[in-house]
Amino acid sequence: MSEGEDYVRKLKQELMQKGLITEERFAQCVRQSEHSRQSLIRILYDSERVSEKDLVSILSEVLGYPPINIKTFIVEKEVLSLVPRDTALKYRVMPICRFQETLTVAIADPTDLATLDYIRAQTGLKIKPTLAAPTALNEAIQKYYESGSDKGGLKKQESFEDITQEVRLELTEKSGLKGGGDLSDLLEEANATPVIKLVNHLLLEAIRRHASDLFVEPWEKTMRVRIRVDGVLEEVLTTPRIYVNAVISRIKVMSRLNIAERRMPQDGRFKARIFGRTIDLRVSILPTSHGEKACLRILDSGSQAQDLDKLGFENPEVEIIRKCASKPHGMILVTGPTGSGKTTTLYSVLQHLHSTDRNITTVEDPVEYQVQGINQVNVREQVGLTFPAALRSILRQDPDVILIGEIRDLETMDIAVKAALTGHLVLSTLHTNDASSAIVRMINMGLEPFLIASSVLIISAQRLVRKLCTTCRVPYTPEEKLLKSLGLSPREKWTFYRTKGCSHCRSTGMKGRTVITELFEIGPEIRSLIMRGASNQEIRLAAREMGMRTLRESGLEKVKTGLTTVEEIVRVTSPEPHLERKKVLAS
Repeated sequence: MSEGEDYVRKLKQELMQKGLITEERFAQCVRQSEHSRQSLIRILYDSERVSEKDLVSILSEVLGYPPINIKTFIVEKEVLSLVPRDTALKYRVMPICRFQETLTVAIADPTDLATLDYIRAQTGLKIKPTLAAPTALNEAIQKYYESGSDKGGLKKQESFEDITQEVRLELTEKSGLKGGGDLSDLLEEANATPVIKLVNHLLLEAIRRHASDLFVEPWEKTMRVRIRVDGVLEEVLTTPRIYVNAVISRIKVMSRLNIAERRMPQDGRFKARIFGRTIDLRVSILPTSHGEKACLRILDSGSQAQDLDKLGFENPEVEIIRKCASKPHGMILVTGPTGSGKTTTLYSVLQHLHSTDRNITTVEDPVEYQVQGINQVNVREQVGLTFPAALRSILRQDPDVILIGEIRDLETMDIAVKAALTGHLVLSTLHTNDASSAIVRMINMGLEPFLIASSVLIISAQRLVRKLCTTCRVPYTPEEKLLKSLGLSPREKWTFYRTKGCSHCRSTGMKGRTVITELFEIGPEIRSLIMRGASNQEIRLAAREMGMRTLRESGLEKVKTGLTTVEEIVRVTSPEPHLERKKVLAS
């Protein structure tokens, strides 16, 4: 019996023992809950067959949450501001008090995990639920959130439409809006209160949706704002073009960039405290034919799982990576396109290695995650601090482990390989489509094959795939044509799932991402092939014979376990008709 069924059985038993409901009426409430997709507790509250007081008492016994008399509390304004009024009314939940990093909330239905998770994500705090009757909750929400109240009340949260209208009213009265304007005009626009509100709301929305990037894009007549969530772009806002200069100038002010320079690209960064945690944002400004485009890379170390066990690698893959990372010298390479989680994987290896008896240094452009106890160097090419220059200095400081953000040229590659051959463990990234192509890329850059064979320990090609929402995924049978394109037989008895959409995943059907990988361990046979100048296809076939799984096969394992969809694997991986598919997948 599942945990959910066990709670329903206990609830039914307690209600019937106290004579508060008949078995037939309880069964009707269960059927109504299943049909309407509302929680059983909400149905019982609304049925009026059981008094709120009795139901709260029984729920406390069954679920173990303490009941609370919300009328006896005085809620501070700062605590109340953590949960917007609309959220409080919609989900029957209200913040009561905060102690350090724990927020106590009163909620009518503590089994509503989606609401508790949403508030946890919004506030960045641990949530401690307590039980309160719906009527008392509604009265308290009306009392404390009453518009214009002097007793800690809050106004209804402003929408994008409200803010953009306010920006329009203010900006239309100014003169330098159509691309010109001197420095004082630009500063005035950037510091206008409505513009600050708009940019803050955009950042809040991006963080709330767990976005990795935010784009502000100018077009001929409009300004479009998009965010990248789980690797897929979503449009947040489209407004008249009048806001472009003010919004871009505001972002420049926050990043300490030159707001008067509009002809050259600029890069900067800033930190913001959102939902109780510090978010690091990397900013790139790019001039386009319609004006300046801004890209904000959101680096939320608090939501990044920098742990090999939590990234999505299979247990055998984690063991291979840890085995190679435990060696005193050699090179570990991670390959893949931008946004495939390469840096996160390398930092997870660093976290595994991090100890007081190791001297660890990184050189990056720029440093993405600040880690206490690790020496991190930021490349600054304008003053001569390039990757090769930084590496030469680092090697004079007797490091045990070196992380190189990206190997872009032969000089950096040569220093990195020689460091790996002289007693250092080197971690880095390359931009190649698969693991074996990294060997060819290194040779094409001008590196001698014997240096590659002697230094490289392992190469991991990886991609990130979206995970199915476990709340609403539904089983189905894919078309036979799709199965055959993946090398799967329709007779293979897998349970396939597809997206449906619910409030928990914002109706997308997907929530979060996991990694798929092609792990290429360099053994004696592969070293021999590299030394004699074998082709990429020969090396790849040899790796397959020794057990390497391709990216597509790794993805199909995720499909097999119900983590993702067939369509998602087709989206992010390419077929390899010249490689024979491993039979283990048919098991």
